[in-house]
Amino acid sequence: MRILLIEDDEALGSAVREHTVADGHAADWVKDLSEARDYASVVAYELTLLDIHLPDGNGIDYLREMRKRLDPTPVIILTARDQISDRIEGLNAGADDYLLKPFDLGELSARIYAVARRHGHFPEPIYSLGTLAIQSAERRLERHGQAVYLTAREWAVLDCLLRRPGTIVSKGKIEDALYSFGSEIESNTVEVYVSRLRKKIGGDVIATVRGLGYRLVVT
Repeated sequence: MRILLIEDDEALGSAVREHTVADGHAADWVKDLSEARDYASVVAYELTLLDIHLPDGNGIDYLREMRKRLDPTPVIILTARDQISDRIEGLNAGADDYLLKPFDLGELSARIYAVARRHGHFPEPIYSLGTLAIQSAERRLERHGQAVYLTAREWAVLDCLLRRPGTIVSKGKIEDALYSFGSEIESNTVEVYVSRLRKKIGGDVIATVRGLGYRLVVT
């Protein structure tokens, strides 16, 4: 997914961004609300990770702004404020989940997956496709009963296709899932990762629709 991380703590922000990228997401990290507004105005994010205490304002106010303009992007609040009243305020403002600092990065991954799945951004946890058995949440894939290892970016491409089985997914949409701001995009990057996937899961699983994109072949 394309994730917007709004966090001013240097160490935590760096750790969360690295972890989400390692999970196969594209993550843009900003440190204040002004920068967050700039990014969100040009990119359609699929999830926002939101700190509350930021240099130029309160994250809850930013969340209220989102919901007032009918922005449905899922939001997980990341904060050290542990009062029940704080959690109630965040959830009533439109947050989808609330994670207290300090938190385990593995738990963050699980909460991201759970929220995204509820909003239709991830395929079902367990998916069967011909000779393939795919467990997206655990990042496990078997072909003919044998485990197949995929890199984070290969998973990102496969997830894009699994969300829309049988439907054409554009090259641009796959690029959005692979890269965040500041990343260099090669003209043939998507083709390279699709080729790698085909070698691992079968050449007939992913079809190329010339000039339009790719689709997962569902039989």
